[in-house]
Amino acid sequence: MFIGLASMIGAGIFFVWAPASAAAGTGLLFGLLIAAVVATLNALSTAQLAIAYPVSGGAYAYGRANVGPWTGFAAGWLFLAGKSASAAAIALIAGSYVMQEHTKLVAVLIVVVLAGVNASGIRNTALIASVVVCIVLAGLAAVLVDSLATSSLHPVPLNGGAGWYGVLQSAGLLFFTFAGYARMATLGEEVRNPRRTLPRAILIALGATLVIYAIVGVVCVSVLGTATLAHSAAPVADLVTGPMDTIVRIIATIACLGSLAAVLAGLSRTGLAMARERDLPGPLSRISPRTNAPVVAELVLAAVVIVGILVLDPAKLIGFSSCSVLAYYAIAHLSALRQAAVDRWLPRPIQVIGLFGCGALALTLPWQSILAAVAVLLVGFALRAVGQRARSDRSL
Repeated sequence: MFIGLASMIGAGIFFVWAPASAAAGTGLLFGLLIAAVVATLNALSTAQLAIAYPVSGGAYAYGRANVGPWTGFAAGWLFLAGKSASAAAIALIAGSYVMQEHTKLVAVLIVVVLAGVNASGIRNTALIASVVVCIVLAGLAAVLVDSLATSSLHPVPLNGGAGWYGVLQSAGLLFFTFAGYARMATLGEEVRNPRRTLPRAILIALGATLVIYAIVGVVCVSVLGTATLAHSAAPVADLVTGPMDTIVRIIATIACLGSLAAVLAGLSRTGLAMARERDLPGPLSRISPRTNAPVVAELVLAAVVIVGILVLDPAKLIGFSSCSVLAYYAIAHLSALRQAAVDRWLPRPIQVIGLFGCGALALTLPWQSILAAVAVLLVGFALRAVGQRARSDRSL
């Protein structure tokens, strides 16, 4: 459970309340609950798949095995695009808390350093992740108590005034905060009785995370008000003043660094898996003999993240990331539905509801995010088709 908490208590909690508030006002609290339910269903389906296919690549590998190579490619391509945007957003969130007047510069430097760390073969351990989440939770608790004690509060009407469309859009945006939850689902080879243990661990960790997020969300809305919150670049820092402001910025930076290192590592592993299947250029599959790390994939994908930092703001990056990753998990649900009976241990309605939930949240995100995700997917399909034709011509 602690690994699950460490995976989810990250950068999103320090920023995502702003775009969610703009979409739904106080209705974002209902959106948070919807996002948590969809995340839970996604994690359960991913756990069923991970136990049957203990390989790198996630839904890319699952889609290839159960649906087809084009579907698997779609999952992998969307994951790379969505998580690259996620990494850029996390770096920008960190930059806004470290030095708001030079956010982009700080964000780029953070990505360069962490990409170098990952390429050197250094890995975050469960112990380090647990220490990080303890620091973040302790800091958040201190901040929330201080803000409630020193601030006047706004009322928090649960209807929010935005309607169900706004609530669903906020759910799609808040889905970003649960990034990393599926890491628990990949532990099937490392726990006893995974069919019993994993669902329990997933539900407990997601439930605990939902409570933490709900408390932070309520405090942000009640202290700042929805109008101020919607335009905040650093919502949690805006809750406090004086020395507590420095504490917030420190714990936000720690949380962002932990999340970003994990996202960059996940990106390179998916790129490695796709390159091995010749769905991406072969050099991305090169492994350093000294560090056993996919150095080329780490550096290339870090460059993609830096481009995102330089051209987009965090809110747009979060919208695109959520749309792409929701589509990725929709493919995971479809893959789980197609599994052989011997590998299935979840009832089919889990996948059906999860598939519908992912689609519904994705389609209620800002139209720019949806259009960008579709465009990126079409570009990926075109590049794959060109690559296949070139290989076919060379083989003649």
